[in-house]
Amino acid sequence: MTTTGGEPTAAAFRSAVLGGRLDLPLPGGGRTDERFRCLVELGRADPALARLGEGHADALAILAELGVTIAPAWRREPWGVWAAAPASVTATRDGDRWRLTGDRPWCSGAGLLSRALVTATADDGVRLFSIEVGAAGVTPLADTWPAVGMAASDSRTVRFDGVTAVGVGGPGCYTSRPGFWHGGAGVAACWYGGAVGIADALHDAARRRRLGPHAMAHLGAVDATLTAARGVLFAAADEIDANPTGDADRLAHQVRATVEASATTVVDRVGRALGAGPLCQDADHARRVADLTVYLRQSHAEADLAHLGELVTAVGDPGW
Repeated sequence: MTTTGGEPTAAAFRSAVLGGRLDLPLPGGGRTDERFRCLVELGRADPALARLGEGHADALAILAELGVTIAPAWRREPWGVWAAAPASVTATRDGDRWRLTGDRPWCSGAGLLSRALVTATADDGVRLFSIEVGAAGVTPLADTWPAVGMAASDSRTVRFDGVTAVGVGGPGCYTSRPGFWHGGAGVAACWYGGAVGIADALHDAARRRRLGPHAMAHLGAVDATLTAARGVLFAAADEIDANPTGDADRLAHQVRATVEASATTVVDRVGRALGAGPLCQDADHARRVADLTVYLRQSHAEADLAHLGELVTAVGDPGW
């Protein structure tokens, strides 16, 4: 799998880390719009690269928010966050360190990262840990991601067999920070970029040749939905900077729901406008569609919408 420019996704990711191009402004620090713009451009170029790049940038933001100082050299090593299904890995104390055991699914960059932040269930709750991916006992399992979508992100199940880990923060710190939701909005920036990359195919086709009125109507609808999603995304960036400790939960869910709906509309309308041709004959476009389709399912769909409904119910004036 390759990025649009022909560079393999894994090589592009390593190059971006080494070159400092993923040292993004921290969310809530006054330049969140710049952070989101960088994530949008990653998603537009290659959704799998965006998935890896967002994970690296999120790991650095988490460490900063939790007051952990990392060696400058570690910033030039690829990081990731493996936090799905916390109960799938258990943590036991071993002196001043910990040992992790279990199988963690959905680990992006399983064979590409140097370090990762991993959630695990300990006696006192869910904790966050830092591990070296190349350490003894860390085994990315083969054949645990047979899908075409997001194949270039090297997402696999990783087995932990008594892996030495360093605790980061206290119980519950990973999800209790405002930055947890800021990171969720950052993922939506990647989704938005992926949708723009798919919309580019329709825009380019309209500029190269005369399309029929139905295709042009689809292009108009794509323009409208992307413009609305972009407005919501970057308004959220401004709100995060203005009030970093505010109602980040509701804000992130609003942004994610809006961008997910917009991206889904783009995939559908571009397909209806251009037909099967690009999906069958344009490898980059077909890969983008497959990648974004998988990436959007990082949303919890109706469960997330129901949670947003509960948050809206809890406030007297929803601000509409």
